Amino acid sequence: MDIRTHTITLETEGFNDIQDLTPQVAALIGGEGLVDGSVLLFVPGATGGLTTIEFESGAVSDLKQAIERLAPQGIGYAHDARWGDGNGFAHVRAALLQPDLEVPVAAGRLTLGTWQQIVLLDFDNHPRQRSIVCQLRGTFDV
Repeated sequence: MDIRTHTITLETEGFNDIQDLTPQVAALIGGEGLVDGSVLLFVPGATGGLTTIEFESGAVSDLKQAIERLAPQGIGYAHDARWGDGNGFAHVRAALLQPDLEVPVAAGRLTLGTWQQIVLLDFDNHPRQRSIVCQLRGTFDV
């Protein structure tokens, strides 16, 4: 088994910004020639998360609303009281979602469902540049 590590970098808006990473991840798999194995994705930092969803406006809106109900902005967070940066909600949201995701690869393709995409969620309270570490693991033909 071989392991190859890459980084996807993108600009985010914060405040539940959700971005589809599927095309970039698929391009890495194709470019590296990963035939069978998996791709492990990890977003460094304590205010971002990764998951899958049908990346269409209704499902994205529903996810944003659900996250707001779970860890709302505008309430007191001990993190904010200690550090004064106002992003306690972002830390809680990221902890609930998790910073990593692994997707199997078979015959050179992500094994996602028909309506399933890989997404990054940026929960922080300001725009930022995010990096997603991508480890391709398995059998390569190139």
